[in-house]
Amino acid sequence: MMQQRILILHTGGTIGMEASADGYRPAQDFSTLLAQKLDGCDLPNYELLQLDHLIDSADLCPSHWSQMAKLLADKWEKYDGFVVLHGTDTMAYTASALSFILQEIDKPVIVTGSQIPLSALRTDALNNLLDSLLLAVNPEIKEVCICFDGRLLRGNRSSKVNSTSCDAFDSPNLPWLGEAGVHIQLNHGLLLAGGSPNFRTLTFDSRAVAMLTIFPGMQANMLEQILKQEGVKGLILRNYGVGNVPSHNSALMQALEEAVQGGIVVVSVSQCVAGGVFQNTYASGSVLSRIGVSSGSDMTMEAAFTKLHYLLACGEQAEAIRRKIPLPLRGECC
Repeated sequence: MMQQRILILHTGGTIGMEASADGYRPAQDFSTLLAQKLDGCDLPNYELLQLDHLIDSADLCPSHWSQMAKLLADKWEKYDGFVVLHGTDTMAYTASALSFILQEIDKPVIVTGSQIPLSALRTDALNNLLDSLLLAVNPEIKEVCICFDGRLLRGNRSSKVNSTSCDAFDSPNLPWLGEAGVHIQLNHGLLLAGGSPNFRTLTFDSRAVAMLTIFPGMQANMLEQILKQEGVKGLILRNYGVGNVPSHNSALMQALEEAVQGGIVVVSVSQCVAGGVFQNTYASGSVLSRIGVSSGSDMTMEAAFTKLHYLLACGEQAEAIRRKIPLPLRGECC
């Protein structure tokens, strides 16, 4: 039997950094550090591919998703699984985006990182990395996942929920796909079925999707200023509770309606960590259905944002996108 092979794609983030007088910076020779840390471990063979320009995850742009997806697609047939090292701040965005771009796949893509660098004495990076490498050769996994602090999460159901704890990620509206405790256990009934990869090259426009959080007393001109920016084709609207908005703010509702009529796709998601949008529960939410705002169902903010970006990059027309937003493409919503 041939030895299983994994590609580790290092895109940046805390996991590959080291301390300096000015704070954390990218390690000078991450490949050597990685080899030292994994030396003597009974692991599948791995190869490291590092981006020429590592990404501080706070500087992530939608164009980076295309870059990562293309690198994975180009190497797809040569490896049994893939581990993507990524900064934690925007990890859930990238995991969500990759799930849509790659679509139906037949191998694991495990996204991971750390809160503390691999080079540090006390680090969460090594366990995250070891768990990810073992999961990346599990043939039962055929989707994009996040592995962090012993949790295997669906990538497009994940959010960063803690900025300082090692259990930084969770999937509020879906149970974990697996857990790495004494043994690695998978929740088999939740895993997506695989498919035949049909990779596409997509171009993302960073200007295409904006996001706005509803807050008490918000004025319509704030929404109008965002929507009149060049290139905006979609808006994620983070609303109260199950999708409630200040429906008596007639100027704000009119601005939303005019945006939809003008071809802007507006998607409603909840500000709550768990639950979802059910626009017709209250009159203050049903107004959104009336004016053509799409329900984001129980999607995370990150999944809704990247899904809208993906559908726009595919060249879908506004009305088709509005129909597809509430429907699951890769298990991102009910």
